[in-house]
Amino acid sequence: MPPAARNPFRKGFLDFRKFLFMENRQKEITRASWIAIIGNALLSISKIVVGLISGSLAVVSDGIDSATDIVTSLITLLTARIIAKPPDMGYPYGYERADTIAAKTLSFIIFFAGAQLGISTAVKVFGNQQQQLPSTLALYITGISIVGKFLLAQCLARVGKKMKSPMLIVNAKNMQNDIVISGAVLIGLFFTFVLHLPILDSLTALVVSLWIMRVAFDIFMQTNTELMDGLKSPEIYKKIFAAIDSVKDATNPHRVRVRQLGNMYMIDIDIEVNGSMSVFDAHKVAHEVEERIRKDVDNIYDMMVHIEPAGDSAANERFGVTGKMLDGKRHVKAKE
Repeated sequence: MPPAARNPFRKGFLDFRKFLFMENRQKEITRASWIAIIGNALLSISKIVVGLISGSLAVVSDGIDSATDIVTSLITLLTARIIAKPPDMGYPYGYERADTIAAKTLSFIIFFAGAQLGISTAVKVFGNQQQQLPSTLALYITGISIVGKFLLAQCLARVGKKMKSPMLIVNAKNMQNDIVISGAVLIGLFFTFVLHLPILDSLTALVVSLWIMRVAFDIFMQTNTELMDGLKSPEIYKKIFAAIDSVKDATNPHRVRVRQLGNMYMIDIDIEVNGSMSVFDAHKVAHEVEERIRKDVDNIYDMMVHIEPAGDSAANERFGVTGKMLDGKRHVKAKE
């Protein structure tokens, strides 16, 4: 019987703490999303309007990029409500993975915006259209944009790391990239004025569009790992095997599988115990293994420890991780 079941007060405390975390997580993500929406709306409108008035295509492109951030923040806000829903018959593991799906969706939106900007800019650059030198007003709004984007990125990154939200972290990285984009626009404008070559403004806009598409591709690839039930680093497996090693009667950990569910981990483990051990004692070993792992690994959503009699594991198992995969040695404790 697990310790939480033996002590109903402890179980109630753990459930209440988890509830508070989920409630606080939704509120923090929602608040950060609204800050991003309002901030990007002000910057986007300002850059598009000033870009049109000043005649700078690069500034207009920067404004369009900020407009995509409004869409991404709205998606983040909607997803924050979805992931807060409790598990049900349709989704017994809950809705946490909506976080990752949202990040994947954002990558498509960002890529589309970059592609559209690239096409329109390329037509202007290679279509022999007459271009005029933009006004210096474009320089000022670009400088303001850099400061504003920096503050928004810092806010989202802080909340994203604290709440372990892939959406906010991706959104923060996107805004950090926006700072680079605005910086490139500022440099392009500077040389446009110094060299009196309006085409440099359009070329800068074209480079910005390519950068936006590259960022979208990177976000798309980053979310693949979680959707494929993979992990980027083997560190968590090392902690799991070390924890199992510290339990006296648990041997031959195998078929260890860890997958992410939003910001939480789902863990499945097979271990062997002495075949003559009673069901009650084997059950105690399983719960001791679970306790040791929970002590070393944070953010565990659920864990299942499967007990097998010693020597019963199949030699041709296809799934899961073994100690041999981590250190090149068979990770089996000597059986007593």
